[in-house]
Amino acid sequence: MAGETTEAWQGLGKLDKLESQSVFIIREAYRSFKNIGMLWSIGKDSTVLLWLAKKAFFGHVPFELIHIDTNYKIPEMIAYRDRLARELKLRLVVGQNGKALAEKRTFPDGLDRISCCRELKTIPLRQTLDGTGPRRVYDPHRDAWEELESAEPYHAVIVGVRSDEEGSRSKERVFSSRDEKSGWDAGSQPPELWNLYKTEFAPKTHVRVHPLLDWTELNIWEYIEREGIPTIPIYYNQGAGKRYRSLGCYPCTNPVDSEARNPREIIEELISGKFRNIAERSGRAQDIEGGGTLETLRKEGYM
Repeated sequence: MAGETTEAWQGLGKLDKLESQSVFIIREAYRSFKNIGMLWSIGKDSTVLLWLAKKAFFGHVPFELIHIDTNYKIPEMIAYRDRLARELKLRLVVGQNGKALAEKRTFPDGLDRISCCRELKTIPLRQTLDGTGPRRVYDPHRDAWEELESAEPYHAVIVGVRSDEEGSRSKERVFSSRDEKSGWDAGSQPPELWNLYKTEFAPKTHVRVHPLLDWTELNIWEYIEREGIPTIPIYYNQGAGKRYRSLGCYPCTNPVDSEARNPREIIEELISGKFRNIAERSGRAQDIEGGGTLETLRKEGYM
């Protein structure tokens, strides 16, 4: 029986193996933690993650999706988020640092980009996850939003980060422990040999789960093409010779010059075209300015 299983696994293609591994990780996470959610940035990676979650549970997503809204997201992203949540009947939780926005502690109001990320991403994410911050919740059954001042904390959250995306993310584990304030110590993580994952942690430990850690940007687009996954149109050239390769806040994210109008043409750009040797997040200004400080932000609880 074991030999047949090994042969079947070896007979799978690259995308099938990645899909099978990710589905297993998502199911294992759901089984292991009492209250779990999934971060949804609306980008291609987290939308693939959403697709995999639907596959893992036969079309149903049994946990809440969590989006941190900085108030500076590209407008098409928010419209796409709300439309998909309504169409797929997703329970969506939105966190935001309203105090920082009201006090104008943002990059557009004079703060440096990295500090702005801390105020508008790290802090509200931490407060949304631990239940101390307000949550705006979309209930698909009533097709209505409600405001919660506080809520039960999430014990774990599923995240769509990839090892190849950015330097500090390559240090992650699939099941990555944080302290109760989402603090991350990359050096204290246990090894994950032979795909054996640690799913039992000390009380008050918060866990980030990374089902896409072994995927690459190319794998993501190959899977989107194969599965016909709906993605936000700004990923594609719509006539102006530009498209977004990575999505973020509009003051800090620039489109790239590209003629790619569909996933197949993006794949061609990644394999042999203009983006073969150019970093995916090269259009994200905070990454360029941040240097090593992005890892510092992640240690504080950043995505």
